[in-house]
Amino acid sequence: MNIATFPLGPLQTNCYVLANGKEALVVDPGGDPGPVLRHLENEGLTLTVILNTHLHFDHTAGNKALSDATGAPVMANDADGYLLDNWLGAGGDMGLPSIAPYKWQNLEQGETVFAGAACRVLHTPGHSPGSLTFHFPDAGAAFVGDLIFYRSIGRTDFPGGDIEALKRSVNEHIFTMPPETRLLSGHGPETSVGDERNHNPFFGGF
Repeated sequence: MNIATFPLGPLQTNCYVLANGKEALVVDPGGDPGPVLRHLENEGLTLTVILNTHLHFDHTAGNKALSDATGAPVMANDADGYLLDNWLGAGGDMGLPSIAPYKWQNLEQGETVFAGAACRVLHTPGHSPGSLTFHFPDAGAAFVGDLIFYRSIGRTDFPGGDIEALKRSVNEHIFTMPPETRLLSGHGPETSVGDERNHNPFFGGF
């Protein structure tokens, strides 16, 4: 499997394309999906699904355009649906663009297959109530959104944020993965389970 990264939108949110053969999935298209569409075309990939780790505007801004262009459905957790009623999900505040309305299908925790690849969908609240992590064991990678970053964690001061829930999510779902698992976050560089377990200051690392 191959994973390509495209920082999109005003906050340079990491949008990921995981290709498995000629099928692909996209995680968090946070801006104009033009670069993603060009990549799909250049590589001869068919997009099968658009996954949102959570429904903050900087992770969803490209949902509608990418779904309209490819026919791929958008999937997220319904617990974040309330965000679309305020600026966190709809945008339009602080000079940021409004988000084109989009439809999504509810996705719950469990084991499934996306683009022909086995996926563990994990409910990892804390940054938002409906935050999801997508763990692809065969790729040795997990898409964690804004749950955990290199040497940091996601904000919990937004409505729906919960620092204790976030720490539980990381300890129970992330730090129990193999230590070499790549953690692909919504912003900044990638890291690994072992690295963050040992060095993330929010979990006793140094």
